[in-house]
Amino acid sequence: MEERSLRITGANTTFFNKITKTLTKILIPTKIGINGMMITIKRNSLIKAYENYIKDTENYNKEVLEKKYEEAYTVYLEALDKYVMDSIYKKVKNNTATEFEKDALSRYYEVTSLKEKEYIDYKYRKQKYLLELDKEGIEVTAKEKIKEKYNKFYIDKMDTLYKSILKNYSIKLADTTNIYDSSKEWIYVKIFYTLEDYVKNIVSLKIDIGEKEEVKDILDDYEKFEGYTVGKLDTKDNIEKNMLLLGISRKLFTHSIPLIVAQQCYEKLLKDARILVQDTKMAAKREKAYSMLINLIEDYNVRLLSTKVYWENMQERENYKKYWDKYKEITKLKEVDFDEYIRQKEVLFIKNDIRKIQKDKLDYSKLITYYKRKLIDYNAIRQLKNKYKSVGKYNGIINKDKVIV
Repeated sequence: MEERSLRITGANTTFFNKITKTLTKILIPTKIGINGMMITIKRNSLIKAYENYIKDTENYNKEVLEKKYEEAYTVYLEALDKYVMDSIYKKVKNNTATEFEKDALSRYYEVTSLKEKEYIDYKYRKQKYLLELDKEGIEVTAKEKIKEKYNKFYIDKMDTLYKSILKNYSIKLADTTNIYDSSKEWIYVKIFYTLEDYVKNIVSLKIDIGEKEEVKDILDDYEKFEGYTVGKLDTKDNIEKNMLLLGISRKLFTHSIPLIVAQQCYEKLLKDARILVQDTKMAAKREKAYSMLINLIEDYNVRLLSTKVYWENMQERENYKKYWDKYKEITKLKEVDFDEYIRQKEVLFIKNDIRKIQKDKLDYSKLITYYKRKLIDYNAIRQLKNKYKSVGKYNGIINKDKVIV
């Protein structure tokens, strides 16, 4: 009897578990349907509140319209958050979720994990995540008219969120009080990742829906950037891509990434580029890395230093003014003698970069040797014979003590 009783109890448990799982699978689509309806209602209210808020009208108080818009936005986000927890979470738990839903929940947990350690980043990134999630659904199910209205709100809000995220990173990068974050490598990574994310998702959307006027100043850089979105990128490609992103940021995010922070980002790329040239063994790859470094030096000087107004060190300011005047003088040769323009420009960049890296803590001795070989090729310095000969060694070397760069 005891054995039989145990069997019956086990059978009943299995039976009721099966019923429970079956009911759950039946009820999940219903739950999703209810949540979907609520999201649609809240979204429509939000779009209406947003349109009223941006509309030029004298009949309504702007502060009242802004408050209604913010309230509608908050309720809308709460509905999206509830959808993730009530619907997607349960589908993943019951093994009925699609790959999209599994990925959505994974990204949700990735964002929420920031809450305890990086609350400000979490606050903006969670909003960004929820908006992106709904945007993906709208692209599949919504009518064109709804898409058009939603995209206007979406771009406006995303612009604000990206600016807030980048401003938060800029504050952290400019903070010199935290010794633990002295290298701050992770902040550079996040800044470049966020810029890339913005260009790929928001700038491309503005272009797709016909808002090219808003991004007309960066269209050339955007077209170049598109070339780095396909295939596997090596170190040189990544540096070039990040250089383009920084150039774009100087036009779109001048307040979120102030000049002092952009300068730190450029200097980080210059460091990476110099190390790449110094460490690359193959001659062909080294030449490509060198060309990239020269382009980066020019980009840094033209896009950033030439616009710098405040200098902490006045001597550096005077030195740069002379350097910049020389660069402008050389630029005049571009239309007259292009080869001579390239030669003089590279000589100017190399000499100036040698002065900088000689003061650096990093060992750039191999790069300096490479630079001096370039200067010899351009007849910018002379190669002096060594008076002392050693068996098995080449006797024509660069005399570092006498060569002036």
